Amino acid sequence: MKKLLSLALASAMVLSLAACGGGNGASSNGGGSNASGASNPAPAGDKVIKIGVFEPASGDSASGGKKETLGMQFANSETPTVEVGGETYTVQLVLSDNGSTTDKAPSAAADLVAQNVAIVLGSYGSGVSMAASDTFKEAGIAAMGVTCTNPNVTAGNDHYFRICFLDNFQAQVLANFAMDKFQAKTAYCLGETGNEYDQGLIAFFEQIFTANGGKVIKDSFPTNNSDFNSYLNKAKAENVDVIFTPVSIAYATQIITQAESLGITAPFLGSDTLDDNMVLDAANGTSIQLYVSTFYQEGGAPAFDEGIKNYINSNSTAKDANGGNDTIAAVTAMGYDAYYVALEAIKAAGSADPAAIKAALGSVTYTGVSGDIAFDDGGDAVRDTAYIKHSTNTGAWELETVQQAG
Repeated sequence: MKKLLSLALASAMVLSLAACGGGNGASSNGGGSNASGASNPAPAGDKVIKIGVFEPASGDSASGGKKETLGMQFANSETPTVEVGGETYTVQLVLSDNGSTTDKAPSAAADLVAQNVAIVLGSYGSGVSMAASDTFKEAGIAAMGVTCTNPNVTAGNDHYFRICFLDNFQAQVLANFAMDKFQAKTAYCLGETGNEYDQGLIAFFEQIFTANGGKVIKDSFPTNNSDFNSYLNKAKAENVDVIFTPVSIAYATQIITQAESLGITAPFLGSDTLDDNMVLDAANGTSIQLYVSTFYQEGGAPAFDEGIKNYINSNSTAKDANGGNDTIAAVTAMGYDAYYVALEAIKAAGSADPAAIKAALGSVTYTGVSGDIAFDDGGDAVRDTAYIKHSTNTGAWELETVQQAG
């Protein structure tokens, strides 16, 4: 079974814009610690270097954005200073809520530029990352995506970098896993109409799955849909081997709940978006088989795990941002790593000047809790591995396998 990406994948890249579930909705996912503004004001008189945090604190992607930011905040609490040119600078995180929407993203980015940040981290959601890209470009500021997986975030520019794998890689991993684990011959793919993240990942998945001899049945549901019974009943009637649904957190929780009531037995495959406590809660107590691809699994770095759990459990605001428990999300580990990569770029630049930091970032290497981090010539992470984990249906994730695409 051939598992190499075909050159035809390039034509599908334009379809996958809002990776990590960065949809266009604006429904609130509740409160958290991510209000716009400085999260850790520096003492008067300190030399300060500002890192912009461009993440959703509201809207459909708020749950993921808060958890991603949580990793940065924990890292900042551990290492609140950086040496620049022989002087100690306090590192201040400046938060700006992009609202999970491409409409709000440019103004949130402009807010960070106006506050003179030296580098930007984020966003959870590729659509908002791309919508803000020109704002950062015009300001001469480097932006570093944490879990925005769409290939087009970095394509054709020299200012956007990322530390996560890409959607074409992720879809290949999931298609291979479906065939290897379940000997799947028929897959049902379900995504939101007009959502480039969903549809892009489905396009990548279909190319790999069909190239390896599988059959794909596809459906799309309208925005703000809440009744998935007809789609799930179709998948059941077709007797599919797997259901691939790379949707937002909000949709995923509804799909899982309704699939349980319909007695769906086919395993569900989800992208990194579904690696969220809210999705885990929806699967709790059900018989649903749920597998997701992601960037990190609890247990991969014990010292980090212990530290972030202590941080969450000792801070009610952090615990709220984490969904009310101390389960470690992969995006939190990635946010943690992104902060330290930013510090390495600042140190390598030997300057607080954004242009110098942007010039230094591409050459940075760092061993983080999520693995070795380096950038290729296009600013993308050199990553060849994804974690596949499954819900135990008792409120926890369990590592299934560490999977490579080839």
